[in-house]
Amino acid sequence: MDWKREAADKLRCYEVRRQALESIPLEIERLELAYTGLRAACGGGVSGSGRDREDVMLSNIVRRQELEQRLKEARLWVVQVDKVLAVLTEEERLVLGRFYIHRAPGCAGELCQRLCVEKSTLYRKRDSALRRFTIALYGATETA
Repeated sequence: MDWKREAADKLRCYEVRRQALESIPLEIERLELAYTGLRAACGGGVSGSGRDREDVMLSNIVRRQELEQRLKEARLWVVQVDKVLAVLTEEERLVLGRFYIHRAPGCAGELCQRLCVEKSTLYRKRDSALRRFTIALYGATETA
């Protein structure tokens, strides 16, 4: 397995996973409100198939449980990456952030100016930072 590729992919997904920490609870809340509405409709003697309503309610419960599990996983994922990023130097975090997390056109040129280095040096810094990130995350950079 190419652990460096896995680590780079993890960095590329970082912002999206952080966003999931905000969006998943909102979706759970929406589903809870929908479930409350379904329960109220059941108690109000509204006509319609009770079986269909039960299926919708059960589906709602299952979706909320799945989202709760995904939220736990996303929290652990983000905490793990945050802890690994914390062991890197500020410069390493900056380089990885611009190359992988907040990728933008021209980031290499911008970083060269900011760090006062040539492109070849910048790419060595990027590779070194990714290597350190990978080792801190997985304990290895490649399969032996």
